[in-house]
Amino acid sequence: MKHSNISIFIPHKGCPNKCSFCNQHTISGAEKSPTAEEVFQICEKAFSEIRSPENTEIAFFGGSFTAIPREYMLQLLETAVQFVGDGKFHGIRISTRPDCIDSEVLEILKNYGVTSIELGAQSMNDNVLRFNDRGHTAEDVFRASCLIRDYGFELGLQMMVGLYGSTEKNESETIQKILEIRPDTVRIYPVVILRNTRLAELLETGEYRPFEMDTVIEICSDAIVRFESVGIKVIKCGLHASEFVENDMVGGFYHPAFRELCESRIYRRKISEITENKSGRYVFRINDRCISKALGHGKSNIEFFREYGMEIKFTGDSNIPVYEVVEVKQFVP
Repeated sequence: MKHSNISIFIPHKGCPNKCSFCNQHTISGAEKSPTAEEVFQICEKAFSEIRSPENTEIAFFGGSFTAIPREYMLQLLETAVQFVGDGKFHGIRISTRPDCIDSEVLEILKNYGVTSIELGAQSMNDNVLRFNDRGHTAEDVFRASCLIRDYGFELGLQMMVGLYGSTEKNESETIQKILEIRPDTVRIYPVVILRNTRLAELLETGEYRPFEMDTVIEICSDAIVRFESVGIKVIKCGLHASEFVENDMVGGFYHPAFRELCESRIYRRKISEITENKSGRYVFRINDRCISKALGHGKSNIEFFREYGMEIKFTGDSNIPVYEVVEVKQFVP
């Protein structure tokens, strides 16, 4: 059964500083934080509409939940927990900073029905974290992750690809360190440069030179394969499609179907490894739910291989793992 969230955004609440990339009013479309009464109304409405509440979490996203004023945090938790358990929602999911986790707050979260905690790691390179005003270190991510696991929460990590000062080597190192932590889930966010952020200023002055889009797709597609291959679920890749983002972005790596671009690249790479891009007519077996991904966004993979004199076709097989490709036969023209 597919998992879902009731997303409740708390923009900037609890953040001790403003990161170089951050304009959460744009990302969430939220201008103010919700009251406890508004949270109750959101949960009540969702519970009346969702068919499988037992597979749904109430999710507080946007700010650093464990750093918001304690009284406000408790008001939100006391409201949300009324809708958890006994045929209601599965639990509560929160996102926060790695340096805002300790035993005291974890005890509180445990007592109020929180089931999942996501940490905004963003990068596991201290220089990149410093360049982007994150205010925490990679060691903070390791420390907080261990504590969260010790208390029995589901652990999620969020990474950002293409931050100011980052290199392809830094991105690969971040992926590797996340693999060492082994979170349950990961969100991969290619950087989107928004108005009224420090990244926008650095872009305008020329001090920040982002990666090429193709490079970011390669990095993200590699991350998806590496995470999923060891059982780390990639629950998001790319910002959700939003008119707020599209209106306010001034650069970076946004596409409404960004994950599809990455998954198409995974299949392109797999096919190239098998065929070495030699001309011919090929038929491949892939997971039957992934044929559109293998064809490529807008059938981009079909066009890519056609330039090498290759004609490719796919047949679906539910027994083939996602992202795997098996050649059935090759027909030489």
